[in-house]
Amino acid sequence: MIQRLYSLTLLFCVLFLTVFRVSQAGAEGISALPVISRLDSRDTIFRQYISDVQLARSQIVSRRGQLRPDQAEELASFLTIYFYSPQAGEELMGIAARCNIPYGTIASLNRISNIEDTLGGPILLPSMPGIFVPETPGSDLEKLFLSTRADAEVLLSIPQNGRMERFYFFPGDDFSATERVFFLNRGFQFPLREFRLTSSFGHRINPVTGRQSMHRGLDLAAPEGTEVFAARAGTVIDIGEDPLLGRYIILSHDNNWVSLYGHLSAINVALRTTVRTGSMIGRVGSTGQSTGPHLHFELRQDGQSRDPAGLLRLFRSTTPP
Repeated sequence: MIQRLYSLTLLFCVLFLTVFRVSQAGAEGISALPVISRLDSRDTIFRQYISDVQLARSQIVSRRGQLRPDQAEELASFLTIYFYSPQAGEELMGIAARCNIPYGTIASLNRISNIEDTLGGPILLPSMPGIFVPETPGSDLEKLFLSTRADAEVLLSIPQNGRMERFYFFPGDDFSATERVFFLNRGFQFPLREFRLTSSFGHRINPVTGRQSMHRGLDLAAPEGTEVFAARAGTVIDIGEDPLLGRYIILSHDNNWVSLYGHLSAINVALRTTVRTGSMIGRVGSTGQSTGPHLHFELRQDGQSRDPAGLLRLFRSTTPP
């Protein structure tokens, strides 16, 4: 009994100190965070950081399996945030490897949405693997984080860009396969600004027929009437209505690429017209074989279906041309 009370008291103290450290950093600014001068064992603060990373990893290993909310809070008590200014030539992947922290963890905390984004100055280095999602997600990747994760997260206030930002923290998480290819891709643009991924590319149980079949695209749920944008500049080679796809549009692009947009409620382009990347071409609907409003989006090259997740470039909150 005494041992249990001691353990609970210790846990409370650790949680309090962790919250205090983060809150105090927010009150006093970035200068309150431990500062790493260089990612080298000769740097005392970096050695402490690596020690914190090892401790955090050992705690994650000891709690393998799906976390309950109380376990997530307990894990987060071992999180410390450090401050680091990358040296000339240092990139995200190299920093992550040197720190023994997944690049997805560093990217999510610093709100880096694509591998092509530059670090652009000082960054925050967390001591625990996991995924950080802003309370108000901005990029498509951040929205995807929340749409595909369970409820075992912790809400933290973390200083960023001179002010406090609230993040949901999912201890021990990393990019899913779909999130990883979204982050690493350099290809097409997303056809929706706001969405929820409801079905990925690959074999699945058809939600209408109940039979297994090959799903050759992505299903992106969005409200009826949501604007659909061209994923890349191209030419409208087919429009029509199909028993399965409902109202659809097919665009052709360079290098024998084709993009398909299905289940539309409205088509806003004419056959054989040329469209630019980001042009509004239709609206989300639930026509054809559909269980609710969503966009079915496919990419094909030389007639072969390709997984769009590996080819889409995250939509940059810009106004379409």
